[in-house]
Amino acid sequence: MGELTTIVGFVAGLVTTAANLPQVWKTYRKKSGEGLSFRMLLALAIGLGLWITYGIMIKSLPLIATNAVVVLLILSLIGMKLKFDHAPTKD
Repeated sequence: MGELTTIVGFVAGLVTTAANLPQVWKTYRKKSGEGLSFRMLLALAIGLGLWITYGIMIKSLPLIATNAVVVLLILSLIGMKLKFDHAPTKD
């Protein structure tokens, strides 16, 4: 049963990780973080950090690995939002 649990954990993590990829790509392609809430992204990054901590505490590799990838994606969104939304106007 433990192997099946690990497989389900990784599949769930991969699906939720993949759900973030279109937003990262769109933000990068448009060079704009308009519509992204900085507070929501920050809260999500903190929550993911806590999930990683929890995964470490219970020794769950799927929880640790997939949330670590998502935290990197969210941090990239935060970085792009800060970079693109504070750029000087092109008037």
